[in-house]
Amino acid sequence: MAPLARYHDGQRRLQEQFDSRRIADRLEEATYHPAFTGRDREFIESCAMFFLATSTPDGWPDCSYKGGHPGFVRVTADDELAFPDYDGNGQFRSLGNVVANPRVGLLFIDWGRPARLRVNGEASVSASDALLADFPGAQLVVRVRATQIFPNCPRYIHRMELTGLSEHAPDGRHEPPRPGWKDDPRFHDALPRKDLP
Repeated sequence: MAPLARYHDGQRRLQEQFDSRRIADRLEEATYHPAFTGRDREFIESCAMFFLATSTPDGWPDCSYKGGHPGFVRVTADDELAFPDYDGNGQFRSLGNVVANPRVGLLFIDWGRPARLRVNGEASVSASDALLADFPGAQLVVRVRATQIFPNCPRYIHRMELTGLSEHAPDGRHEPPRPGWKDDPRFHDALPRKDLP
């Protein structure tokens, strides 16, 4: 997989306009890395959520929230992480994008410290990955081969407190409740067989 280009013309134009080219280059030299550090692994595996950015084959972006119990995202190699895809609404907006265009961006945030980490790379989706056995309730596993890993300045992260994990997040210890939208009469005749009442 080819590494991402250093900076493209649009970024360079704004860096020149605001005299930030030197600091942009220094930040890249000092903080961007292609392999996960022990600190990256600890941070990622402690997160109960992250944001996933994907795009359609013709470049239209989409961003989704992914949540689970801490540890639901795992660093599986020096330059790879994996996470489960749990039952959703069946649109497969994010993972369908990955199938057509594997380039992704992940944003991990710790709202309490605060801290954040960005991971850019290429993803693949599998319904037969060995990790499925480790994620009860998952239907797919997504693996991301990282090309850029870097921290982001945390100064604008609002302080928030986690008051509880979603009861819908599978953890192997309980059966998540049926989501209410599946009982909405507007969707009854369109539900997958597994979701019929």
